[in-house]
Amino acid sequence: MNGTIAIPGPRYQALIELLRASESLWNASRVFLARWDLSPSQFNVLNLLYDRPGGCSQIELSRQLIMHRSNVTGLVDRLESRGLLRRADHPADRRAFTFVLTPTGKRLIRQIRPHYFQAAEEVWGGMTAARAEQLISELQTIVASAEKIANRFSATKPE
Repeated sequence: MNGTIAIPGPRYQALIELLRASESLWNASRVFLARWDLSPSQFNVLNLLYDRPGGCSQIELSRQLIMHRSNVTGLVDRLESRGLLRRADHPADRRAFTFVLTPTGKRLIRQIRPHYFQAAEEVWGGMTAARAEQLISELQTIVASAEKIANRFSATKPE
């Protein structure tokens, strides 16, 4: 670089809009789920476990939820204290737990899902399914690029 700062173009504006969309969706989810006294992260844990009757380990949850294991601990502790999930012995590792929904947790997620899925459809407005599929592909490309950049910068120190 020769010391000049490049003027951001449309890709930069697209990044800003993507970040704005992410923040707006998170806030809308927070408001939507408040009626069930759940955070979006708590809902994501319950929703993930609902589709996995055998449960998930803490490592699996952290990977699926894209968060550090230590953050998963607080989430599952709060959900467990509400009786929405329970810890079970991990079938392959005596040192680990598997988290599974309780009957109360299953009832709650079954109550929420239809409303949640309807709201999720409304977010897309008139966007066609084909356009949504194209967007998924484009977002996956962006995620892969962002991960490469993060890996590159985590391996180097700033000058």
